[in-house]
Amino acid sequence: MVIASLPRVAAISLVAIAIAACGGSSTPTATSKWKIALMSATGTLQDHNFSQYSWEGAKKGAADIGAKDPATVVPKDSTDYAKDIQTFVDAGYNLIVTVAFDEGVETTKAAKKNPNVTFIGVDQSPICVDEQGNSDATFACKGDPAKLLPNYSSLWFQEDQPGYLVGMVAASITKTGVVAGVGGITVIPPVVRYLQGFELGAKAYNPNVKVQISYVTTSDFTKAFNDPVAGKVLGAQLISQAHADVLFQVAGKTGNGVLDAACAANVYAIGVDVDQFVSYPNADPCIVTSAEKHLSNAVEQAIKAVDKGTQKPGDSLFNAANDGIGVSPFHGKDNLISADLKAKLAAALQGMKDGSIKTCPAKCGQV
Repeated sequence: MVIASLPRVAAISLVAIAIAACGGSSTPTATSKWKIALMSATGTLQDHNFSQYSWEGAKKGAADIGAKDPATVVPKDSTDYAKDIQTFVDAGYNLIVTVAFDEGVETTKAAKKNPNVTFIGVDQSPICVDEQGNSDATFACKGDPAKLLPNYSSLWFQEDQPGYLVGMVAASITKTGVVAGVGGITVIPPVVRYLQGFELGAKAYNPNVKVQISYVTTSDFTKAFNDPVAGKVLGAQLISQAHADVLFQVAGKTGNGVLDAACAANVYAIGVDVDQFVSYPNADPCIVTSAEKHLSNAVEQAIKAVDKGTQKPGDSLFNAANDGIGVSPFHGKDNLISADLKAKLAAALQGMKDGSIKTCPAKCGQV
């Protein structure tokens, strides 16, 4: 999910170098008791997407409470998670933000081990722990994380809702009757939820539309989210072989390759997580809209709430009901959006708010 990543450094100097590499700087008038640090998703920080917008929210939150800019680190893979978090702890950081679903296990362990450090996990929910507050590999989830880990809050999003909305858009603008969704990996529930919502939304708008769902990989996180070449190849295949003329990407930087494939073939594309017309201008000619999580706002508000002492431990859900999700503006492609679609999008959003519309199947988040 990146256009650039930070170099790996020795643990003893990791924090200081990470600050410099990301352009972080001390705020001369900082008065807050909080020392904030952020661990991005694997291999990426400035991805113009999930990691970067979470980072922007952390910087805003730090400024709001008078704290210094957050230190950052970019793990090269999952083997770095525990040691990178521990490096922050050892350096005295007392508010640590970790940004990725698969970082939840190590964040849970760190929260239990370091009760005096506050942790915010982005996309790490629902938190699953046993009766002792340990991460539960069996997924029985018998423990209450809000009570057992009062220093850990997870921000999660109902991705099926924005997925549903852009599915409606895709079904309304396709000319071939085939739309496609590309997920980075099958084992991350948020990725799956996006695509499940996308399919349901497309079918709700037009029951006859064909929805082609494909995943880049089932196990390789780097390929899933940091391989735009692979994304472009898969996108091109969906266009040439499945005849899809609207492509929705849920694969970070790999997905940016999907957007590139759509533009190269002169078909439509839909971005993910943030407004990719703004964040990935290479694909502006073909991006119609994006399925948004309001990431920056969620992280900023969580940091402010921590400072005020009002942030609730456990799971904090962001969805249509609290303006935690949405779709991006159409950026000059409004001519594609019919009055009928606008009305149905508004009705669907209201249905999500009042609970009258189902946007995910029974096995939500599971392939």
